[in-house]
Amino acid sequence: MFFLNLNMRISIVGGGLGGLTAALALLHQGFKVTVYEQAKSLRELGAGVQLGPNAVGVLYRLGLQAQMQTIATDTQGKRVRLWNTGQSWPLFDLGALSVQMYGYPYLTVHRADLQRVLAEQIHAMDSQCIVLNSKVNGVEQTNGAVKLDIEGRESVVCDLLIGADGVHSIIRKSLFGHDEARQSGIMAWRGVIDCKNLPTHMHEMVATNWVGPGAHVVQYPLRRGALMNFVGAIEGNRWEIESWSEKGSTEECLGDFKGWHEDIQTLIKTIETPYKWVLKVRDPMPTWTQGSITLLGDACHPMLPFLAQGAGMALEDGFILARALKKYSSSLPQALEHYESARIERTSKVVDGSNANAKRFHNPALADARGASEYVSKEWSEERVKERYEWLFRYNVQEVEI
Repeated sequence: MFFLNLNMRISIVGGGLGGLTAALALLHQGFKVTVYEQAKSLRELGAGVQLGPNAVGVLYRLGLQAQMQTIATDTQGKRVRLWNTGQSWPLFDLGALSVQMYGYPYLTVHRADLQRVLAEQIHAMDSQCIVLNSKVNGVEQTNGAVKLDIEGRESVVCDLLIGADGVHSIIRKSLFGHDEARQSGIMAWRGVIDCKNLPTHMHEMVATNWVGPGAHVVQYPLRRGALMNFVGAIEGNRWEIESWSEKGSTEECLGDFKGWHEDIQTLIKTIETPYKWVLKVRDPMPTWTQGSITLLGDACHPMLPFLAQGAGMALEDGFILARALKKYSSSLPQALEHYESARIERTSKVVDGSNANAKRFHNPALADARGASEYVSKEWSEERVKERYEWLFRYNVQEVEI
């Protein structure tokens, strides 16, 4: 199939972080693209996201440096704390050191803020790019063209379809059938807290991983310290719903972290509405593409949130896909083949690393202070930390071979 940039019809299903990043990257490469989002308005979940320097590099290259400096928090470091005593160990420094080592900062940001600035940048380049209230129920391919069945609307035909519709992807299901998600044995809580309601000593501009036997908590500041993001993961199978919109109760959440440090109790009590969801695992997919349809982000490599790279991988996917389409503009199959080959090994490694961190954060050795000190000193030694993060942070979406 041969095509010209301005004539090729590209559709993206899903207006989340991955879909919008892909759209913006494609616009920068000169393509015409339309994003179909089922929501009536672009409104991300009330939750935070961590962006390593690899992900921040994507956004800066797409012209969002000034916006990110306005909405994001430049965290000064990450640390590990013990679940009951609060004993603290440094994980790694960030801030200026991240820029010095990797070229970009390590940022934390509210998902809604990031989605907004991506959408605004897209709108500035093409005001018709994002089409809301467009639920895609299915797709079919005929002679190289893809037809989208959009609820309540006429079908749309395009030359390339990108499925960026998340963990419950309709596009993935249309291509490969129902996926076999397995219980991870871990459930999670989330909430965003107004820091005005927290004691002063809890306003630190650092990200903290609280680790304990069978559970862990991650907290980090958002909106330059105005908010605090909370995620608590516990082992168990009491829930079945794999959704971020299931409300829980403060009492239930407190019960899951009974005996944990007073700071954890304070965080939970200060969450206005705690949400809960079950974490499921899926094996890495051997291919993401069929004909003129491909996938990105959680649609093809959903992962446990324990390496803080889910959003980063989606951002990288979108940028690399746009590069591949530009470089191999004479052949769509070749472009999609190079996109996949550039991304599958890396994203599969991140999926595996996220799974490994679940065991690391919940190790039984963390039950008492003495065993915890020995375990943390070994597992979070400088050498081990570099093994787990250096290859992630040094990835350069502009220079990686495709």
